[in-house]
Amino acid sequence: MKKFSKIISFISASFLLTNTNVFASENNSVSIPFDQNNNVIIQEEEIKKGKRLFNNTCAVCHTGGITKTNPNVGLDLKALSNANPPRNTILSLIDFIENPKTYDGLESIAETHPSIKSADIFPKLRSLTDGDLYSIASYILSQPIINPEKWGGGKIHY
Repeated sequence: MKKFSKIISFISASFLLTNTNVFASENNSVSIPFDQNNNVIIQEEEIKKGKRLFNNTCAVCHTGGITKTNPNVGLDLKALSNANPPRNTILSLIDFIENPKTYDGLESIAETHPSIKSADIFPKLRSLTDGDLYSIASYILSQPIINPEKWGGGKIHY
């Protein structure tokens, strides 16, 4: 809980929390879920940073929003929403990156899925900051809005 307080402080100081619906705007910003009750508006620069970090740390297994090791579980909003607990908000994705669990939420998969908890096994995660985790989660959640046909489309598009 202390970790989430730090992240919430960082985010509230840096970004605009809203209660509006998810959207993409003409000025290249998107509104995505921050937590179960609030959305946050993400600017294009943040999405670009998240894309760079995602491509460096996650894209080996999750190119284009799919999961190469289990094609039945993708990074599209439906799959993220149906996980237990749901992973369809920035905070819930950060929690997953820090301490990953199976799709049903019953078992830790930190030894096989890159995570902050297992950064000794997965060195690319060692240097990620709270802001980096926020950027990665923002990128993942923005892609179904920005790029709905391609994100999670698999071999058809990538």
